[in-house]
Amino acid sequence: MADSAMTPPTAAGGVSVESSSTSTIRSSSGGGPSSSLFSFPRRPAIRVTSEFDSDSSVFFHKVSCKLLKSLAKVKVSFQNDQRGQVSQPQLAFISKNLSIHYDLDDHNTLLKGSFDLAPGLHLRAAHDVKAQEGEVVMVAKLAEPNYALELSSPVPTIGLPKATFKFPLGEVSLEEKEEEQEQRLLSINGIVKGHILNGVCTAQYADEDLKLRYSFKDEEMSFIPAISLPSNALSFAFKRRFGPSDKL
Repeated sequence: MADSAMTPPTAAGGVSVESSSTSTIRSSSGGGPSSSLFSFPRRPAIRVTSEFDSDSSVFFHKVSCKLLKSLAKVKVSFQNDQRGQVSQPQLAFISKNLSIHYDLDDHNTLLKGSFDLAPGLHLRAAHDVKAQEGEVVMVAKLAEPNYALELSSPVPTIGLPKATFKFPLGEVSLEEKEEEQEQRLLSINGIVKGHILNGVCTAQYADEDLKLRYSFKDEEMSFIPAISLPSNALSFAFKRRFGPSDKL
């Protein structure tokens, strides 16, 4: 999917933001009676956000405007360096059930839709116009809390849809994968999490590999051992804080 490529640029993910400024521009309209014969609707508010990343010396800019009494929003995002060169310009129209993201450099459009078909039954879809690829996902809520069955399939479809059963402690998925000699086999993946001894124990099974991981963290210490089966690969992480700025 090209979803991540179409996501507007942000300063997250390990990027340190040194300074940021946010401003909102509103049109002035008097509260008294207008002397004009025609009354014009109030202009929508425009929000301008700028952030600076000191590591890459790049500015991130966003300009957004709410329309139709906040039922939809138009957003323009781009970034520029110290030389003033603009990169990754994107235009987006976002509403509750439909969003359109247009990349001005690639001349590509990403469409996303989300609808409630019935109580407890939700449908969402995404389509990359340039790549002619997409995905359709249907989610059915089975019971509370957080029990759901999800069916997802790429577009154009290749085989059976991927089925995922979600429950409070994790999820289990059944997916058809293509193996050697053009054979398609069913693959089972899953992850389960639980609290044990003031920590979190995680068991993740994928591609016939089981990874067991235990994570214990408090204000002074982090202790994270992990083992993979059947390879018996062992990893270990330990952190100790001696002061506000001293770690081991």
